[in-house]
Amino acid sequence: MRSIQARYTIITTMLLLVILALVGTSIDMAIRYRIQDDGFGNAERVASQWSALVRIGDIPDPIPATAPVDLVQLVNSRGVVINSSRQAMGMAPISTTRPPADDRFQQLTEGSVMVMAIRVSPAADSPVVYAGLEEPAILHEHHLEYFIAAGVLILLALAAWMTWCVVGRTLRPVAAIRARMSEITVSDLSLRVPIPPGEDEIALLARTANQTLTRLEEAVEQQRRFASTASHELRTPIAGLRVQLEEALLYPDDIDPRDTIRGALTASGRLEAIVNDLLQLARLRAADPAPQELIDLGALVTEEAAQGTGMPVRVQVNARVQVRGSRIQLIRVVNNLLSNARRHADSRVEVSVGFEDGNAVVAVVDDGAGIAPADRERVFERFTRLDDGRLRDSGGSGLGLAISRDIAHAHQGTLLIEDSPRGARFVLRLPAEDTQPLGAADSDVQRTGTVKAASPSRRAAGKDSAVKETAVDGRGSGPRAQPRAQR
Repeated sequence: MRSIQARYTIITTMLLLVILALVGTSIDMAIRYRIQDDGFGNAERVASQWSALVRIGDIPDPIPATAPVDLVQLVNSRGVVINSSRQAMGMAPISTTRPPADDRFQQLTEGSVMVMAIRVSPAADSPVVYAGLEEPAILHEHHLEYFIAAGVLILLALAAWMTWCVVGRTLRPVAAIRARMSEITVSDLSLRVPIPPGEDEIALLARTANQTLTRLEEAVEQQRRFASTASHELRTPIAGLRVQLEEALLYPDDIDPRDTIRGALTASGRLEAIVNDLLQLARLRAADPAPQELIDLGALVTEEAAQGTGMPVRVQVNARVQVRGSRIQLIRVVNNLLSNARRHADSRVEVSVGFEDGNAVVAVVDDGAGIAPADRERVFERFTRLDDGRLRDSGGSGLGLAISRDIAHAHQGTLLIEDSPRGARFVLRLPAEDTQPLGAADSDVQRTGTVKAASPSRRAAGKDSAVKETAVDGRGSGPRAQPRAQR
């Protein structure tokens, strides 16, 4: 049966039927035993009275009897009625059962008559006194069972009706939610399911469904904007590449093939950078698991600061902090922040690594023009590049900071732009696994120093495909394997 309302009603009714049947049977037996016990008690009292009078020979004829025990007989050993009450005159013996000598009192039921038989004495020829009364009609005509059965049926019908109504009322919001959900399509995610009053499970379900729909609407809208922006960003280098190739074909005598090839390589490099960043974003948004390991964040920052070119970076490590995460992804974040700071700094870049409130904190500060407070969140959006970033580096993809923030979130951390007296201050916070204060043997003024750019031979010797794909020159010129964070 598909209907929950019908299923719950049937189950409740069947369960209640079993319970009421047991209760009804118990009530019937209790009432029946009580009536019979009272009847046999009265009959025993009357039979005992006349049995005592028989033993002393002082029994009247006929035997006086009153309701309810109005049937009294004295029967000899041969089964002949020798005395009786007026109501029992002319009747055959009430019972043919003679109590044995060792069990002189017996309760008997003869048809609809409850009888108490008492043997006057243990002697073989002892007469027997029978005292009986008609069983109430409620017992021998089954009126009691009919009454109890009728009560059970009424209670069952009432319980089934109440269950049907209560379950139906409970499921009514579910039907409204289902109807509204059937109206929601990918093209229109603005509808929300109705929320019933109260704080029960269905109300919580409706609120959760609306929250899910809100997130889904935001995700779909974000994907639409992303697809539109990505198509626009990809169209420009593709169009430029096509124009260069067409000019080379149309004007072979006027166009230098080497210039065409060099321009095509530049355009293809930009396309490759955009596509690689898009793939990186897709993997991060899909929660693609990355290998987790313990990482000394100060050592990683110091090492990566030495790998770049251009403006020197001053690194200050205030504590040995370990975090758990993907080394390749964290290197990507550090390189993005360092290359971004070098590109926009006027004279210096400062990086500090420390510990604060259970988090490892990496702060990258440059002394450039800075970022206006209104733009501090916008720069983390995909394909967003401020005017200053376009002037300093026209080849970036505008995805570096978006990727960096996604990596931070994937590591349960944050990446924000905070206030700085001059320039921009990017702060990366990650949950720390372990931290130790630096001793005198660990550092030169708490491991503070200026990290100079690596020599070309060193960069070539230490180049790793996963790590070095984020390396850029500090001037923002030349081809890059991956686009950098753009402002």
